[in-house]
Amino acid sequence: MKTKYSLAGILALILAMPMAWAEPPVAGASAPQQAGAWLHADQLALQEVRQRLAEHTGDQGDTTPLLPVIDEFRALIENDPELFMLFTQMFEQIPHEPRYEKDPAGNPAVRDYREMLQVMNRILTQAPEFNQTGMAGFPINAMVNWAMGTPAGATAFLNDKVNRQLKKILAQWAVYLRSPNSRTALSDDPKTGWLGRDALAAMPTLVQDFVSDPQLPYYGFGSWDDFFTRVFREGRRPVASPDDDRVIANACESVPYRLATQVKLRDQFWIKDQPYSLAHMLADDPLAAQFEGGTVYQAFLSAFSYHRWHSPVSGRIVKTRVIDGSYYAAAHALGFEQYNPNGSQRYLTQVAARALIFIQADHPAIGLMAVMFVGMGEVSSTEINVYPGQQVKKGEQLGMFHFGGSTHTLIFRPQVDLEFDLRGQTPGVFPEKPLNIPVRARIATVRAAGAN
Repeated sequence: MKTKYSLAGILALILAMPMAWAEPPVAGASAPQQAGAWLHADQLALQEVRQRLAEHTGDQGDTTPLLPVIDEFRALIENDPELFMLFTQMFEQIPHEPRYEKDPAGNPAVRDYREMLQVMNRILTQAPEFNQTGMAGFPINAMVNWAMGTPAGATAFLNDKVNRQLKKILAQWAVYLRSPNSRTALSDDPKTGWLGRDALAAMPTLVQDFVSDPQLPYYGFGSWDDFFTRVFREGRRPVASPDDDRVIANACESVPYRLATQVKLRDQFWIKDQPYSLAHMLADDPLAAQFEGGTVYQAFLSAFSYHRWHSPVSGRIVKTRVIDGSYYAAAHALGFEQYNPNGSQRYLTQVAARALIFIQADHPAIGLMAVMFVGMGEVSSTEINVYPGQQVKKGEQLGMFHFGGSTHTLIFRPQVDLEFDLRGQTPGVFPEKPLNIPVRARIATVRAAGAN
């Protein structure tokens, strides 16, 4: 079942909301460190990527012919009156004040959809380079960061036709990222190569942790995607208490973002507080009602995280779904909040492209649970590796993100009494000392026995 959005209803709500313009950082000052780092760990990184892209595209003066899939996007925008209005207005609605004419580091901001298309055109034939500040691999998101926070941008990036075309565009980029040509980014360049000095300093245990061989070209990785979906060496991430079904394992290598209880079946998820709305999250699945009043745990993956998913429990796969949705939507109530997508993670669980897996846990006090993996920007490709009826063991692989996606949720019914172990961390967008909880490590324990 496809998620249904009422564009007119959402647009009316969006336009009725007060704008929450956030002040940009003072020139030269570092932005708050972002534990998720899926967009960037430092606002200045966005400027560096824009500057490098401008060198390739000639910025607004580029006349390179558009690739067919990008030209289709141009035609969609220009031939649809509503989309033409929205894609024009999303850039016009960025305040025309000196502080917004340039990005915080002083580089020109993208100011119309034509320049946006030219930059996207170039992106599709290059692999993301390493960036020491954490802005590695999300150039499209960087480019539309301001536009996403406008009323027109909030509406345009929820449009079904736009997201169908973005899916085609990102799928084409994914083909390149799976090709040997994408290994140009896996160079030993000390600053921009993923196997260079700065990158290896940021990933000091790469060789010890992951299947790789420094003696081989590109450490043995066949493509950028092969590097991104790299696997741990045997024994590096043992399963927590494999014979104790009370212990729930972490599904992704991730930092805690949110822990919510007594979650409503339907809620106004578009407001700034962004409550979870189960019916929207689960795309009105018939099983959604069983989780009303239950618990949602959400965590996000950094740019350097392991991007495969593992089963938190032993049990039987009941149902799997890949849900179409948005790619560059953000909670409008945040306005120009500097880390729009990271701050929008709860909102994105209800509107973004995502993969959903229902598992009937072997432990009777857990029973039916759901695990959801949310695509956030860029490729946002989710691959499910299990099928309904399959029996899985705790810690067994369920699927993976292909260069994109950086948040996931565990969803429990209200009867399940859990004690979470977040390693002393308080969940949030900017935790003071972010700590990745290892995949397959203990994340929670059932405190009481119960019935299915």
